[in-house]
Amino acid sequence: MSADADQRTIRCLVAKVGLDGHDRGAHVIARAFRDAGFEVIYSGLHRSPDEVVQAAVQEDVDVLGISILSGAHNTLVPKILEGLDEYDALDDTLVVVGGIIPEDDRPELKEAGVGGIFGPGASMEEAVEFVRENAPQRD
Repeated sequence: MSADADQRTIRCLVAKVGLDGHDRGAHVIARAFRDAGFEVIYSGLHRSPDEVVQAAVQEDVDVLGISILSGAHNTLVPKILEGLDEYDALDDTLVVVGGIIPEDDRPELKEAGVGGIFGPGASMEEAVEFVRENAPQRD
């Protein structure tokens, strides 16, 4: 049996939060994660922060990928992080954000608990490798 066979499958939730209706990027990353061997759950469009938190907690995901293009990242992402923290799930969940996130906003999001931010031009390989290297290891 190979070392790869002994590793647990990484569970990911790809979430579209708020009024952002552009989901092509979410579908692309969900497919890339699936093709990389991750188990992927897609939230669908227009989810509230609480719905995203509930799904992440109930599905016991290792990774929460938030796709946001609406510009509401400074409002919606902290609400999700706070919700995960309320359920004691923030330390056990790698939170990554993809979309249009200005450079000036990134440090505050990372300080709040976002593990990685991927903007336009980020490669699928880069995102997959980041998740593999940073997803929490659980027994």
